[in-house]
Amino acid sequence: MVKQSSNPLCPASRECGACQHVGEPYADQLVAKDARIRKLFAGAGFACADVRPILGMEAPFHYRNKVISPFAPGKRGPNGGREILTGMYAAGTHKLVNTDGCLVENEQAQQVVRAIRQLARKHHVEPYDENRHAGFLRHVVVRVGHESGEVLVTLVTNAAEFPSSKAFCRALVKQCPFITTIVQNVNTRQTNVILGEREQRLFGPGFILDTLCGLSFRISSRSFYQVNAVQTTVLYEKAIELAQLSGTSAVIDAYCGTGTISLVAAKRGAEKVTGVDSVDSAIRDARENARHNGVENARFVTADAGDFMRQMAAEGERVDVVLMDPPRAGSTPEFLDALVQLAPARAVYISCNPETQVRDLAFLAERGYVTQLVQPVDMFPHTDHIETVAVVVRQ
Repeated sequence: MVKQSSNPLCPASRECGACQHVGEPYADQLVAKDARIRKLFAGAGFACADVRPILGMEAPFHYRNKVISPFAPGKRGPNGGREILTGMYAAGTHKLVNTDGCLVENEQAQQVVRAIRQLARKHHVEPYDENRHAGFLRHVVVRVGHESGEVLVTLVTNAAEFPSSKAFCRALVKQCPFITTIVQNVNTRQTNVILGEREQRLFGPGFILDTLCGLSFRISSRSFYQVNAVQTTVLYEKAIELAQLSGTSAVIDAYCGTGTISLVAAKRGAEKVTGVDSVDSAIRDARENARHNGVENARFVTADAGDFMRQMAAEGERVDVVLMDPPRAGSTPEFLDALVQLAPARAVYISCNPETQVRDLAFLAERGYVTQLVQPVDMFPHTDHIETVAVVVRQ
């Protein structure tokens, strides 16, 4: 149920451009997204599929629990000091837009960024100038646990030595006493990649905990964790419901990442779950999350998911449900062909790009799988982004 009929004014919307529809009533945004998904699926030949109404948010503001802000030098003042710019790059540019009043970022995270900007001037911490590859503080990344309220602050720096780190952290925690931990991430490369490889704790344990779908997850600076926890819960609960798991279900979670939906499936009716991902660090996190939650009926494998499923099919192993959540580019013909060879009775396809999803569903339709149902979810209100869950069943 949408409570607000109109949206407040975002002071940065014209320059920023990240939230294309922030000035429109939220109910109207949902109507437009519904129509877009129905038109897309009907035009791709899936008019017979049950396309459900989009699941929106009751409170569609300040939902982003991860805030990333570059730090850059601004103009020099009359006393010779230089202002520090923070915020977000305007769409298609490298111009920093001040987003202090952003309507989608977590307000505590915004408070932390403002405090660091003030303390950087006071402690003579120079912001990073990417043109000269000079200066110290490159980015600040703030992650807030939606249910736990724990706060992780990552200071991304252009050098390892941070002479005033203790005083800086004391002052920051004094201004923002809700901060749980602070880490320094060192990135000395000339690159647009935000995080470097080296890291050290400056305050607290170096990670936070949060709860999602009744499970606890350990979140560090490099952990993948959805930025809208409210709608992630909606998305994953719906995907598990549509998977129709029984007490004997064998499940493959392809593109499993850190194992979030694998563990939910393991707790919600699957007899055994196998999570597969090609990123070894993600699999390590998934195994740690399984241990942390006491989940014993889920295993995690570092492998190409298509190759893994093809091998399972060759060995005659049975799988009832495949859960898949590929990147924006969608899946590949090789993966989809492996799914067909494995022949699960049902697949639940979570997509962050409905355009590539309908392409992949058409591939499966040619090989005996019918798209039964489509459930859109509004993961990022005020933007063009739509997440969709599609259920396909083998004929």
